[in-house]
Amino acid sequence: MNIKEFLKDRQVLLLVVLLIASIGAISYLGIQQGLDLKGGSTIQLQLEQPVDTATMNTVTAVLDKRLNIFGVKDVKVYPSGNQNVIVEIAGVQPDDVTKIVGSNGKFEAKINNQTALVGSDITQVKTSKVTGTQWEVPFTVSLEGANRFAKVAQGQAGVPVEMYLDDQLITSPELSAELANGQASTDVMISGSEATKEEAQSQAKSIQTLLQSGALPVKVKIVGISSVSADLGDQFINGALIAGILALLVIAAIIIVRYRSPLLVIPIMLTSIAELILVLGAAAVVHWNIDLAAIAGILAAIGTGVDDQIIITDEVLKGFQEKKRISGVRRQIKKAFFIIFASAGTLVAAMLPLAYIGFSRGATGIGILSGFAFTTILGVLIGIFITRPVYAKFVEMVLDK
Repeated sequence: MNIKEFLKDRQVLLLVVLLIASIGAISYLGIQQGLDLKGGSTIQLQLEQPVDTATMNTVTAVLDKRLNIFGVKDVKVYPSGNQNVIVEIAGVQPDDVTKIVGSNGKFEAKINNQTALVGSDITQVKTSKVTGTQWEVPFTVSLEGANRFAKVAQGQAGVPVEMYLDDQLITSPELSAELANGQASTDVMISGSEATKEEAQSQAKSIQTLLQSGALPVKVKIVGISSVSADLGDQFINGALIAGILALLVIAAIIIVRYRSPLLVIPIMLTSIAELILVLGAAAVVHWNIDLAAIAGILAAIGTGVDDQIIITDEVLKGFQEKKRISGVRRQIKKAFFIIFASAGTLVAAMLPLAYIGFSRGATGIGILSGFAFTTILGVLIGIFITRPVYAKFVEMVLDK
């Protein structure tokens, strides 16, 4: 095989296209960093009682919706067993979201201790408004809810409308005469005032979010909060870069000593870099968080790749040393790939249970290792199906003298 045939090979072209696509994905989408690198918070919630899978799915869906409505980015909500939920928020400190996360979201409006509206009556929550230290959250209710409110409010002009959120009184405006005439109106508003404009904005946004996302099916309480500083992530990234460069230099030295050919160092290093780019590109596309565990998985996959490349090189050298024809050399390469596939299958089989436990348990305990399992499997699959076949063809071309 000459250089022109190598460059026209379908697997080589596929690798080039995927590398360009991965670089584009990393540049355009960016790499989503986990708490370890970007900083943020992990909040552990406990439900008042164990729940079934359907209820747990409702809880996580409501919490996820709340945080997205509230404007929190890079948020993940995981079930942990049947009574705990983990909220992982990168780039945000816990004080900004604990009130939203820990609140049940139960809304109720009462007139003379009679329930006039409940959360399920709400059909649309409009954008909150803040004027100075005064805030208001307008919303609309169903016709059934409007009729119930009109019936309870009839003749009660000037009586306070007590509005509760999670059984806590939020505001109690007086009922106007136009709402006490017995005519149903679907437009309702919660209003109040705070000490400062910033507090008014925060309160209005919180109430709007809670009303818009709905109530949780069970009560929850916050049982643990941990914060991660972004400074630790910067220190780790710098340390990882230095360690990576040192590892490449050590690998290069070992290869030169083993094969006495500096030429073989280049393709092995380029293959490792290509695998790194492809893994990060795939992570950017699926918005997978790159944290400490994920980085460990990438290093494990790349280390496995170097082992595989050495196996391929040994088999190719053996074929040429025994003066076999190119067909015989390729049979040696097939023998190498049989070993590589068997090793990869064993590794993937070992990682799958860890990935399953991680995804099912969430971000605590053994759950954090799901990132390690996922990136290891991804890196191994990219290696055996994309980069290592190209490396085999390159080594065959270089050593075919």
